[in-house]
Amino acid sequence: MTVIVLTNCPAGLRGFLTRWLLEISPGVFLGAPSARVRDTLWEEVRQYRGKGRALLAYQTDNEQGFTFAAHEHAWHPTNRKGLTLLHRPSPRPATPGNTSAEPPRQGWSKAAKRRRFGNR
Repeated sequence: MTVIVLTNCPAGLRGFLTRWLLEISPGVFLGAPSARVRDTLWEEVRQYRGKGRALLAYQTDNEQGFTFAAHEHAWHPTNRKGLTLLHRPSPRPATPGNTSAEPPRQGWSKAAKRRRFGNR
């Protein structure tokens, strides 16, 4: 079993993949091609993905029963004691323009004040 997930890729690449795989959802392709065809498809995806990104997952004989590859994706597969895991990048450091790093404000919100005290 092989699964290829495309994000923000050209429509022509999606059409190309439908020759060998079934598109079960937009950008998600599923099938059971041979290893040679799978590798050829993956090379085509890597070459023609445009500005998009791609993930490949397929069955293999290992502890997990599958393996995967990523191309131009923020999460990268890493091998940890025989298990393949996805390594997430660490969050961005706090910068003045990054509002997610600022602590939440204390006190009542403007909407809560209006609900409680009315429009004054």
